Amino acid sequence: MSNRTYTKKDIVRKVARNINASYEQTAPFVDQIFTTMREMMSTDYDNIRIEVRNFGVFEVKPTKAKPRARNPRTNEEVYVPAHKKSHFKPGKILKQQLKKPI
Repeated sequence: MSNRTYTKKDIVRKVARNINASYEQTAPFVDQIFTTMREMMSTDYDNIRIEVRNFGVFEVKPTKAKPRARNPRTNEEVYVPAHKKSHFKPGKILKQQLKKPI
């Protein structure tokens, strides 16, 4: 099985084709959607959840500080401060599509 990487440009082309519009008309809207989601996920709240019905849920959750983490390469103990991590949980329709046999 081969890999395929899609970029934002690919998404803009596909959306433009689906709504029968030009690339130049569609690009600002797609770009603004991603910018808005990034801004929402970057706010100072501890837990953030963006639910896109029939697609999935984007979540930002806090992590605890790890005072005794280990660098696997050097075996050195390092301190990892508390930070946030992102998580995506696919929705029901997307899960069904991904579970189809190849």
